[in-house]
Amino acid sequence: MDFHEIAFKEILTVTFTLFAVIDVVGSVPILASLREKMGGTFRSTQATLASGGLMILFLFLGKQFLGLLGLDVKSFAVAGSIVIFILGLEMILGHEFFKPDNNPRSGSMVPIAFPLIAGSGTLTTIMSLKANYADVNILAGILINCIVIYLVLKSLKQIERFLGPNGMTIIRKFFGVILLAIAVKIFGSNIVNFGK
Repeated sequence: MDFHEIAFKEILTVTFTLFAVIDVVGSVPILASLREKMGGTFRSTQATLASGGLMILFLFLGKQFLGLLGLDVKSFAVAGSIVIFILGLEMILGHEFFKPDNNPRSGSMVPIAFPLIAGSGTLTTIMSLKANYADVNILAGILINCIVIYLVLKSLKQIERFLGPNGMTIIRKFFGVILLAIAVKIFGSNIVNFGK
């Protein structure tokens, strides 16, 4: 990694691109409902480190890592889109598909760190950014987003209080539809060449 390639403009572009794809602010309603399922708490630091670690891993070893498992990016994206689709259905219909998990350790990892934060869309975006931007600038963008993720996870209760029960319900259903749309887009764009 060449630190001479650091460019503020590139860092800004990568940061905003990842912020839009991760959409951690939009995920507040689903994070709140997942927290309730896990006994009212989850580990913000663990979830942030796990998602950040996954993003950095994919930045440097993405294709090789999937290759070792005998997977390709498209298979990975299709699997992630199915989980995101189910999460979206939960938010809209109010039915539970994921069983409650009172263990904050496991809940912080799945589905919070993956696929909600560092999902297939985020990881494939990181691998796509490599074609146009220097690794050092993508890494900086990932680290900035990790700070935002941590702050949102830490202040989840305050955000909930600010929005109130009605606000949370409206946002939950609205972002449920958004999640479904993202899942369908990821699924549709990757299923065409699935297995080829």
